[in-house]
Amino acid sequence: MRIEEEISYTDQIEIASEYLSSKHPEKPQVGIILGTGLGQLINHMEVMLEIPYDMIPHFPLSTVESHHGKLVFGRLSGKSVVAMQGRFHYYEGYSMQQVTFPVRVLKKLGISHLFVSNAAGGLHPDFEIGDLMVIQDHIDLLPENPLRGKNLDQFGVRFPDMSEPYNLALVKKALEITEKNGIRAIPGVYVAVQGPNLETKAEYKFLRTIGADAVGMSTVPEVIVARHMNLPVFAVSAITDLCSPGKVKKISLAEVLAGAAKAEPGMSHLIMELIKGL
Repeated sequence: MRIEEEISYTDQIEIASEYLSSKHPEKPQVGIILGTGLGQLINHMEVMLEIPYDMIPHFPLSTVESHHGKLVFGRLSGKSVVAMQGRFHYYEGYSMQQVTFPVRVLKKLGISHLFVSNAAGGLHPDFEIGDLMVIQDHIDLLPENPLRGKNLDQFGVRFPDMSEPYNLALVKKALEITEKNGIRAIPGVYVAVQGPNLETKAEYKFLRTIGADAVGMSTVPEVIVARHMNLPVFAVSAITDLCSPGKVKKISLAEVLAGAAKAEPGMSHLIMELIKGL
């Protein structure tokens, strides 16, 4: 992140949002964060403008091989949207404030809903590669909270409620859509860990024991910041590898991307239908 010490975090958010508004004056209704291997939703958009992250003042730069690193403005399902094709992770070396900086900027641009996707390991024994998990709750095992430090009073309260981090009306609607369209999906709990290494078999067992259905290295920081700003959130995981007893095997990035590709058509259809109904 290109940080000048004399410029405050809130000023950086303002500068970035003003730059983007100058390039695309139309206020987006929906913000979308696309996870590993899940950037094909862009192909369904009527794209109006693409801006590489390195052109946006103070924006972090994605270092993950499978993340394109650009902000895409356009229309999807009749709504004005802005999509992050590539996100940021704590394991890349960024602070949580940097990881969630784009969510603050999207809020300043005017979004009223945030949609989040990710690639995740399936802890639930019924999962198969390519399934979807509609996230209805999460467990945060990351070592830093994005709200740590002085509260940004202009965005939200010091102690935001997290009893309903994911919009339950959208969760219900998502399960109706997947059932109607024959898309394999279950509601579940996502657990966020630091990474970048994958977990041991003992750790998978622990995560399942504490109530998680899928595990990943993202999403929770963005959701916490979105809820701090009172943004309704919908999130979905693509199950790219299996982590339940007897199903754990060595996994490569290529296999994760193949699993994401298998899940992507159903995920894109689901997100488009949900946005259409907003």
